[in-house]
Amino acid sequence: MFTQAATLIAPTAEDGGEFHAPSINEFFPDVITTVLGVPITRIHLIQILATIAVVLVFWLGTRKMTVIPGRFQSLVEMGLGFVRTNIAHDLLGKKDGDRFLPILTTMFFMILFMNITGVIPFLNIAGTAIIAVPLTLAVVSYVTFIYAGLKKSPGKFLKNSLFPAGVPWPIYFIVTPIEFISTFIIRPITLTLRLLMNMMVGHLLLVLFFSATSFFLLTMGGWWSILAAGSLAFGFAFTLFEILVAVLQAYVFALLTAVYIQLAVAEEH
Repeated sequence: MFTQAATLIAPTAEDGGEFHAPSINEFFPDVITTVLGVPITRIHLIQILATIAVVLVFWLGTRKMTVIPGRFQSLVEMGLGFVRTNIAHDLLGKKDGDRFLPILTTMFFMILFMNITGVIPFLNIAGTAIIAVPLTLAVVSYVTFIYAGLKKSPGKFLKNSLFPAGVPWPIYFIVTPIEFISTFIIRPITLTLRLLMNMMVGHLLLVLFFSATSFFLLTMGGWWSILAAGSLAFGFAFTLFEILVAVLQAYVFALLTAVYIQLAVAEEH
């Protein structure tokens, strides 16, 4: 059973009995079909399935809400309450928190559902493991916090962002370019790369462990099966760790977006 699971999760390319480690090509699968001229790969299908899943979960969880909720409604409400209380309200206050709650909630659950596909059998790769999704979400975060700052106070937002209070004016020649790069360039880049790289590395680690299991057990055989048991154990351990990372990355992305919004609407920062 474990051998079949390992083979399904990470089929090895056995050529002359040699072990082939996972590569960046994992994230460039073959085109399955095209829709309106747009090529569709396995990862795109996974992204579509994750999107359908998150919509279906919240539709089923909220379509017949009762005063005394059932287990499924309670679970959905718990997830929504976590984002509302621990991210939106804690960082932005009730007024601004409720105002930006739809965006923060969408980000959190979209990332969570796309991340978790990396450990689901037969899917086995995160929908956020290619740059399109992290970059799109980073752009949304970027536009949101700039909009929030300009909406609150156009002059003060730009002034506070580029000319921090308490700095001697000659130092602004150094500080202002740094603040511009940090606020308007580095933020979307770091949001994108943090999510992308974590999910890419997690996938490569899982593929490495499970393909090593398959190689040691099926190709090498004999006493090499001891190493197969070890790599399989590490594979399952890292699978649990990857679940934690999937949740944590969704939380961090939504949290940082809320922090950027909070800084944008602050009187001084």
